[in-house]
Amino acid sequence: MVMWIVLVLYLCLMIGIGAYYRTKNKNTSDFVLGGRTLGSWFTAFAYGTSYFSAVIFVGFAGKFGWNYGVASTWVGIGNAIIGSLIAWIVLGNRTRVMSKSIDARTMPEFFERRYQSKGLKLASAVIIFIFLIPYTASAFNGLSRLFEKAFHVNYYVCIVVMGLITAVYVIVGGYKATALNDFIQGLFMLVGITACIINILGKHGGLGGSIDALSQIEVNGKTNVYSSVLGPDPINLIGVVILTSLGTWGLPQMVTKFYTIKDEQAIKSGTVISTIFAVVVAGGCYFQGGFGRLFVKADENGAPVSGSDGIIPTMMESLPELLFGVVIVLVLSASMSTLSSLVLTSSSTLTLDMIKPLMKKKMSDKTEMLVMRVFVGVFLAVSCSLAIFTLENEVTIISSLMSISWGALAGAFIGPFLWGLYKKNITRAAVWFSFICGVGITVGHMIWFTFGGRTLTVAGIAVHSPINAGAFAMLFSIVAVPLVSLFTKKPDTAEVDKVFTDIDASKKGGIPVSGKPVTE
Repeated sequence: MVMWIVLVLYLCLMIGIGAYYRTKNKNTSDFVLGGRTLGSWFTAFAYGTSYFSAVIFVGFAGKFGWNYGVASTWVGIGNAIIGSLIAWIVLGNRTRVMSKSIDARTMPEFFERRYQSKGLKLASAVIIFIFLIPYTASAFNGLSRLFEKAFHVNYYVCIVVMGLITAVYVIVGGYKATALNDFIQGLFMLVGITACIINILGKHGGLGGSIDALSQIEVNGKTNVYSSVLGPDPINLIGVVILTSLGTWGLPQMVTKFYTIKDEQAIKSGTVISTIFAVVVAGGCYFQGGFGRLFVKADENGAPVSGSDGIIPTMMESLPELLFGVVIVLVLSASMSTLSSLVLTSSSTLTLDMIKPLMKKKMSDKTEMLVMRVFVGVFLAVSCSLAIFTLENEVTIISSLMSISWGALAGAFIGPFLWGLYKKNITRAAVWFSFICGVGITVGHMIWFTFGGRTLTVAGIAVHSPINAGAFAMLFSIVAVPLVSLFTKKPDTAEVDKVFTDIDASKKGGIPVSGKPVTE
């Protein structure tokens, strides 16, 4: 009963926030970007809560905690340093300045105006729509598994109800409602993760007792494997760190957070806030997952009897009822903030980058917002359907769905976006090459190892792993884009200089041609 009360109160609060902001969305920029006026706390929490969802808390923390023990904490540390701290330093202010200068509201609009190509805009919009769906489905899956453990409600019912609630507050409130919800959700996540860790460790005598118990588990006759600093498989652990940390640099739902922040000072403050948030939430999730073997037994093949997606829900069953209720809100918070970010990104991309260019008559702001709201519902319906279809399929576990999504999206976009902010000589051909290779590597790998062998290992690296394939696609994009640009047709210098006008002015502390200080 306590868990139901906590849950209902929380859901009412979210819907109430959406209703409050219903009349405050005066145009498309308000609905999609909050008018580019958000401060450091809201943006940092929006970034963090979009980053860490049930995919991390349930899927990744459980699977990689089982595989690597306490060494999986390195994934959370990588998320904080690479995925948050360095990402904000390298991308934050330049993204804010350039996106405002070229009036880009979505990532496809950024590619169109940065590289003067409508084709890149359309191609990136298609990639975003297709590959955000499996990520959304993985978030639904993680959420539904924990809800089933807590409330004994059918998985499918959980998926549908959560989809409907997310649709309501995103459709009604837009980005500002999402940002405020993200802030509240972030507070729940910080408190919930801390309380969980304390309770989980307490089950086996605190930190020392838990580490000692973990060290007694034998692997091929060896002990101290899952309690060691680097764990049993440090090579493949690096692939997880790269995928989950570097991936944020090329994900549309992440980088567009920098579009919304109001000034450079907010970027500086947000960098610190976002990093601390990631240390607590991501570091805490993976650290907690590292003790999964103390709560879940292994089958004859060494796999968890509950399945990798069932490890964290099984661990949570040991919590007191009130704390379990807080954890449910924690995971709900993490998941719904990510879901709202994903559906808003997808619907705005479909409307502004695919539908609007096909219309003969100019779409008004009112019409644009109406179409976006319709596509929020469509995107959620498709994602819910995929989540239900893949729920009991062992091949499409949460970590695999997320790896495919992040691998394709960041593998296609990270090089063109990163270098597009810094180098004027990046060519359209290089961007097309990255798009094709990022999607091609991910999809080709998925098809090959779905219908072929799944045990190929080269130099200790699991080639069959979708995680390593995604990590490789990202690194390949970063290296390939400037190299291909050296040997392909150079962009028009005058057009590129216009794009970099505000960037160049901000470096000199001057006023751009728009007549407005770039820090406003």
